[in-house]
Amino acid sequence: MISTQYISRISLLREKVDSFDRYPFCLPAVRSFESLTPHPKVTFLIGENGSGKSTFLEAVAVSMGFNPEGGSKNFNFGTRNSHSNLADYLRIAKGVRRPKNGFFLRAESFFNVATEIENLDEEPGPGAQIISSYGGRSLHEQSHGESFLSLLMNRFGGKGLYLLDEPEAALSPQRQLAALARIHDLASDDSQFIIATHSPILMAYPDAAIYHFHADGVSQVAYEDTEHYQVMRSFLMNPRRVLDTLLGRE
Repeated sequence: MISTQYISRISLLREKVDSFDRYPFCLPAVRSFESLTPHPKVTFLIGENGSGKSTFLEAVAVSMGFNPEGGSKNFNFGTRNSHSNLADYLRIAKGVRRPKNGFFLRAESFFNVATEIENLDEEPGPGAQIISSYGGRSLHEQSHGESFLSLLMNRFGGKGLYLLDEPEAALSPQRQLAALARIHDLASDDSQFIIATHSPILMAYPDAAIYHFHADGVSQVAYEDTEHYQVMRSFLMNPRRVLDTLLGRE
């Protein structure tokens, strides 16, 4: 069957790896990784810090032609060359269609993307300024959360491929819900998302697949079985009891 989604399968070329004792192949999830089948609309990558989910997402982004520090495929800048070579060992199976839009969002380097936009707009050119595609207001003149939402609302469009690394980092719970609604609109317009996240709000999106990066590899998991959901539910059901246990007050 011919796939129409932009990324239909991600595989590790294990035969090319000369040693799984060196970075990034020594990461717990990468060490035993075989392949992953993204959801046609939204795929969440979850796991503890250091599990390898962000490194994996970065490698997918580089394999798809995005700048390692983030941005669209037209961005070509680097403030520090820190990305791994995992992209060289991935095989990305693509569908027959090609995305008309795309962006790689990294929470930790979005400041650098905003600076690059300003630098490019300072150069003389015949076309409109780049910032006009981001709402027309400098991303540096907005809060972190406001600039993220400006990106989602103005720069992202239908029929796009969007790779997001911890987009909830600057968003309040209410803004996370707003982002979720925007993701739904775009996914309904033939866009595909792969999102590394810790947010139980975002990963509650129903038309999605959740992949857990853990010590034994990568496995698909139901939302209610994620530690994020269970911890948050337990806390909200009885915060005093949880805090008493945590702080040794029992």
